Amino acid sequence: MSFSSTSFAGFRGFGRGYSGFRDFAASRYARASRPYDAHSRRAAVDRLDMLATVFDTAFILPGTNMRFGVESLLRLVPGIGDAAASALSCYLLYEAHRLGVPRLLFARMVMNVVLEGTVGAVPIAGDAFDVIFRANRRNVALLRGHFARVGY
Repeated sequence: MSFSSTSFAGFRGFGRGYSGFRDFAASRYARASRPYDAHSRRAAVDRLDMLATVFDTAFILPGTNMRFGVESLLRLVPGIGDAAASALSCYLLYEAHRLGVPRLLFARMVMNVVLEGTVGAVPIAGDAFDVIFRANRRNVALLRGHFARVGY
């Protein structure tokens, strides 16, 4: 069975609006899914880098070279601290999604946060793992690498 243009004269799908074909870049969906231009994308990644530094490596343990951040301090509080630290990491994931990263890269970033949150729930070993693993720093490095390859 073949579909002719007369049988679907009233169909308005696949980018066809009331005034004919629209440019996808000018559509409301394209503006909503990628709200950043090249300059503001770089500024957003720099802001995420600063947040990841605060979350993972803001403080130094005196007498050593061990760095830790706000998330490590939050994870010391049993139960609610792990949830709050994971919520902070999820904000970075939300911003990465808004930047329009590919699904595979986003899945890798989510797995970093899930791994840190899951292992971080173990009382003492999880806190040490959180200081060593630094999921937010890894995720920002993934973002920077992606945008360096793509050319933003």
